[in-house]
Amino acid sequence: MFDTGNTAFMLVASSLVMLMTPGLAFFYGGLVGRKNVLTIMIQSFVSMGVTTIIWWAYGYSLCFSGGDGGIIGNLDKAFLRGITLNTMCPFGNGNIPEFVFMAYQMMFAIITPALITGAFSNRIRFGAYLAFLVAWLTFVYFPFVHMVWGNGLLAKLGVLDFAGGIVVHNIAGMAALASVLYVGRRKAKDSVPHSIPLVALGTGLLWFGWYGFNAGSELKVDAITGLAFLNTDIAASFAGPTWLLLAWIFEKKPKFLGLLTGAVAGLATITPCAGYVTPTSAAIIGILAGAVCYIAVNLKNFLKWDDALDVWGVHGVGGAIGIVLLGVLADKGVNAAGADGLLKGNSGFFTMQVFTVVASSIYAFGFTYVMLKIINVFTRVRTTADEEERGLDTSLHGETAYDENQLVVSIQERGQSL
Repeated sequence: MFDTGNTAFMLVASSLVMLMTPGLAFFYGGLVGRKNVLTIMIQSFVSMGVTTIIWWAYGYSLCFSGGDGGIIGNLDKAFLRGITLNTMCPFGNGNIPEFVFMAYQMMFAIITPALITGAFSNRIRFGAYLAFLVAWLTFVYFPFVHMVWGNGLLAKLGVLDFAGGIVVHNIAGMAALASVLYVGRRKAKDSVPHSIPLVALGTGLLWFGWYGFNAGSELKVDAITGLAFLNTDIAASFAGPTWLLLAWIFEKKPKFLGLLTGAVAGLATITPCAGYVTPTSAAIIGILAGAVCYIAVNLKNFLKWDDALDVWGVHGVGGAIGIVLLGVLADKGVNAAGADGLLKGNSGFFTMQVFTVVASSIYAFGFTYVMLKIINVFTRVRTTADEEERGLDTSLHGETAYDENQLVVSIQERGQSL
């Protein structure tokens, strides 16, 4: 018998996670220059369509059917075969329809490859990105979903990831770093960010949606749902001001962009821990997220890696330290379905969490780099210098976000009126 309350909650949580992808488009759109706004935004929005098709055709099945204790599932549920209106979700004990669980997990699949796009903004051709989207989901994202959440290999080894530190943020961040190193630096550096208010709007939507991302991962409404919700907010609220303070100290200005970026770093870092740690631990995680991710971004700048929108420094590093901190701070007294961490004397769990971070990082980085080389054989990955100079909105998509001529006329008319 389905639980109508849990089902309704999971539909709301699915909607919140769906909202994160447009939020990401606004976040990234504000960070790039005026000539590349639509290009970065379409890369997020197209994932909503293409990933849904893949998820329905075979992605859900590869993640959540067969392959018990293995690396990847099978095709038993391809095209949702065998799933009816009365089929119960086989995961968790929230008594929700499997259709609802399928939709909820689909929203995760949509946003994960979209996260990567911020790293190679202004440099990737659209056709190559579509090929990247399909291949990366199939050979990187789906195996890790199965291994961690689909009762696969890592789940059998005792690895925990409440809402996507490994499955979403770490592997996306490492794929972003591989993409940056493969495509190289931008030839035409535009003025970024072009609209911090747009970044703020995107941050608000992401933060709002993250409640569904983390709290919804309990798959039902109980005390752990409330804990995950609270921990999400606490971590982001500590991480943002931590980044702001560090920027104030070292850059001599309290920067709004730093506050926004720090909050997102906190959200990414608490994700794997949200339902397994205390609120006090969430505050510690938030502070460390703001500090470590700030250092990572500055290290990236020092090494001259052209990760345009700091995907590696925020999501890759944030996801990794979240998984490691879970290995330290996890508390079965909080969630009996979790584990005790290093501070509770469980060194084995901590070791497994660290091992998983290392292994997932190596695989995601290595496969992504090789995959881009293969894609480049069939269709050119990197844009030309002329395309970059003109801006990808015009050169690739034939559209512009802003009417520059009208803007000039408006400025002239205003000057004449004064």
